[in-house]
Amino acid sequence: MGYFVTVERGVKIYVEDVNPEGSKTILFIHGWPLNHKQFEYQFNILPAMGYRCIGIDWRGYGNSDKPFSGYNFDRLADDIRAVIEALQLKNFTLAGHSTGGGISIRYMARYQGYGVSKLVLIGAASPTSVPEEIANNFITGTLNDRPKMLEGVTDLFFFQHITEPFSDWFFQMGLQAAGWSTAAVMTTLRDENVYNDLSKIFVPTLIIHGIHDKIVPFTNAQETNKLIKNSQLVPFQYSGHGTFWEERDKFNQILMQFIG
Repeated sequence: MGYFVTVERGVKIYVEDVNPEGSKTILFIHGWPLNHKQFEYQFNILPAMGYRCIGIDWRGYGNSDKPFSGYNFDRLADDIRAVIEALQLKNFTLAGHSTGGGISIRYMARYQGYGVSKLVLIGAASPTSVPEEIANNFITGTLNDRPKMLEGVTDLFFFQHITEPFSDWFFQMGLQAAGWSTAAVMTTLRDENVYNDLSKIFVPTLIIHGIHDKIVPFTNAQETNKLIKNSQLVPFQYSGHGTFWEERDKFNQILMQFIG
């Protein structure tokens, strides 16, 4: 079931709600520069196991509205809060990948974890900023040849072999975003970080991270693990940044075990 939630005047966020009758709810927050469709291989499986899976597209991405502003961590976390309020979610698991992990961390700190019983961080953009030179290269690429930049991201993303059709599907997800929002979120990743938010997380936290991650190094996950009380780190031995696809059976199993 797909619908829109108004998060502020003139801005609607797209929500995909799979198995609304499910007994346990997972709210998935996608990574840069993708959208909720990156979790296809979770949405195929988990609803059949009784889970309600909700995916949203950030503002500027996927099917959501694409305003010119509102791409800092606070506003993106506020958008999450608006969706949670609209859907009246309680006692759910918040699962964020990459930049979506950073947004989820900011949400937890900014709203005292409102409604969240468990947190899952997947290759999360934490705890520090993206190095300036790397971020600037992505921004320059976005503003001058976005398709080439996206092709480069796809090449970096996976440790395991991906087929050409899969690569194209992944690439097309990136193209669904607006160019200005693609650049704006990378600017946020360069200029902001969630380091000071981590001590404000008190719910059980699962950290999933590929040891071959070239986008967010595994050492970042180890540091995040130290800074969040009550967190556990599960290394994925055969994954880069795309654990949710590269080791999808293990990923889904560990997620279900953690949520219970």
